[in-house]
Amino acid sequence: MNAIESASLHFRRAADSLGLTADRRAMLENPSRQIQVEIVVPMDDGTIGNFVGYRVQHNEARGPFKGGLRFHPQVDLGEANALAALMTWKTAVIGVPYGGAKGGINCDPTRLSVRELEKIVRVFIQKIHEVIGPNTDIPAPDMGSSAREMAWIMTEYSKFHGFQPAVVTGKPVDFHGSEGRREATGFGLYLNVRELLRTQNRELDGVSFVIQGYGNVGSHLAKFVAEAGAKIVAIADARGAIANPDGIDLAALDRYVAQSPGRSVAGFPGAQAIDPQDVLTLPCDVLAPCALGGVITPEVAERIQASIVLEGANGPTEPDADTILDQRGIVTLPDILANAGGVLVSYYEWVQNIQHFHWPLERIRHEQERQTVKAFKEVYAEAQAHRISLRRAAFRIAIRKVDAATEHGGLY
Repeated sequence: MNAIESASLHFRRAADSLGLTADRRAMLENPSRQIQVEIVVPMDDGTIGNFVGYRVQHNEARGPFKGGLRFHPQVDLGEANALAALMTWKTAVIGVPYGGAKGGINCDPTRLSVRELEKIVRVFIQKIHEVIGPNTDIPAPDMGSSAREMAWIMTEYSKFHGFQPAVVTGKPVDFHGSEGRREATGFGLYLNVRELLRTQNRELDGVSFVIQGYGNVGSHLAKFVAEAGAKIVAIADARGAIANPDGIDLAALDRYVAQSPGRSVAGFPGAQAIDPQDVLTLPCDVLAPCALGGVITPEVAERIQASIVLEGANGPTEPDADTILDQRGIVTLPDILANAGGVLVSYYEWVQNIQHFHWPLERIRHEQERQTVKAFKEVYAEAQAHRISLRRAAFRIAIRKVDAATEHGGLY
């Protein structure tokens, strides 16, 4: 099942439980705008590079479009559609005044020089600058992109529209970015799993974690839960996987990763090398997929030995696998709630840019915790009241909010 089919199925299941009519479903599910542009740039070797850029703007009933830009060879219109819809539901669940968008460029940034990548980004913005903006559509980093590319976007957009730092979020902190943005998704994951454990009269101390993906999201999740007393027993990335039932020394691991080829956990001497295919099914309390989508298939779901699945990635669990996890009594903290920390702090960055006033980290963390805990409690209460999964509850809340905003705005 591809990404758009998966996202649509989760939407339809929640819409069924709400009794949403066919016309309202079509209005909420279909994207508002789909953009595809050709990007032609001279490459360093004298050849001409041809790339395709995408931007899907899903829904703007609750505010400007908001969502990341991926730079990856698998970026296509179908993936952008699915992820844009997820952003609509995610922004509604976490309670920020945005709609959903997503996009990116079909390229492999690891095979491009910095000069080539900058040309590609700037030409992309030249092609789409008229349909993005601080009150229209605000991009952000995603897979393969970072604060550096967001700074390029800001300056390129400003050539056409004047100084507009709020056009994009995830910028460098000393270039109109926000404190706490880099670790925001990991911190939000930590807050969600902490709150879930508290509903079970448990704390993080002694809880074992397996983390798939040790990039920005996975590494910060590991840091926050370890500081609260949790034990990281296994970690995997694109190049390898390691395990230590006594717990991995994260400080030593981070020093090793910083110096290793490819910045990988593979070969870390403080843990045993394992097959990356086995990491999702190791015994643990919390399994956190923080890499690509679609990794928890029905076959994997049957063999998972965790009691909690914490979705750091977007769409890591296939719908049929989600059903199996529910039947087995494994609680899933869904992506549209659990990994919403990134868009939440992006919202704080946007607010700061509009106000031209910088917030300290203490305020960012306080606001993120307050808003994340509030959203978790709303979803948990919905799930308990209707005896449904947290995912179904989150989608129901999101759909109701977007549907209500659509009604308030008027249909004509």
